Amino acid sequence: MRLTQLRDFIAVIQAGSLRAAARALGISQPAMTKSIRQLEEELRVQLLLRSGRGAVATRAGKAVLARACVVQAELKNIEGDLEQLRGERTGSVVIGVSPAASILLVPGALARFRRHYTDARLRLVEGVSEFLLPMVRDATLDFAVGPKSLAKLGAAIRFKPLYTARLVIAGRRDHPLRGAKSLGELAQASWIGFAAPGQAGLLARMFSSAGLPPPRMVVQCESYTTALAILASTDALGILVPQLLAERNAHGFLQQIRIQDPVPDMHFGMFTRTDAPLTAAAAAMAEAVTATARGLPRTSR
Repeated sequence: MRLTQLRDFIAVIQAGSLRAAARALGISQPAMTKSIRQLEEELRVQLLLRSGRGAVATRAGKAVLARACVVQAELKNIEGDLEQLRGERTGSVVIGVSPAASILLVPGALARFRRHYTDARLRLVEGVSEFLLPMVRDATLDFAVGPKSLAKLGAAIRFKPLYTARLVIAGRRDHPLRGAKSLGELAQASWIGFAAPGQAGLLARMFSSAGLPPPRMVVQCESYTTALAILASTDALGILVPQLLAERNAHGFLQQIRIQDPVPDMHFGMFTRTDAPLTAAAAAMAEAVTATARGLPRTSR
């Protein structure tokens, strides 16, 4: 098994066909076909299902793909580590951030990181934890920052607590329920949630703790920008970090609804792979995130 074969296999899955993958890599289609065939012969499994519409991975192909992506990511990490040994402050970092983490931690962490890694390439992928964790496992992401997941992480993922944030209930200015004092008064409202579909998020647990049925969810959202636009223009409610209400694109459009029932806290942390160290650049970004979290004010209700 050669590394170029794994590279070619990943390229076919990403491109959707052998022809498109060959074009992307700058090789001939017969060479691509031969590479994939030899890989299948060595592994003694069929990796691709081919049709006139392209190629998709078989069940065995999906299993190989997960490992192949890790191998490819580690090769890139080797290149990054060697750049650091040569004294180069470059490299590439890809991190996942939850909507709240993008507000609380990313701006400060980025400023810290850029003091030392002025030329490093940084990519941010925003989403809920359930969306980001598989990308940490397969090394698509160097690490992710978000709320602690209720799902079992397994041995492949490590969670490091960073910060506990309080949350508030928010709605548009002059919301008809702005004077509510209890969660029961908000039970019939429409809500925006940030948990992945099918997951018991903070919102559902808040209602359950109050002995109330689950709230009516109108939108499952993975972006605070989209959530703010919906909250500001509809009668939907949401639970947000209070810092967001002071943001320029929210100030004057949203307000806190101050109820007497407790609103749950959100426990943020960092998710990393247990079986591989971070590159020097990724480790520097992780330290910047950690330092930023330490500097956040511990607010009280």
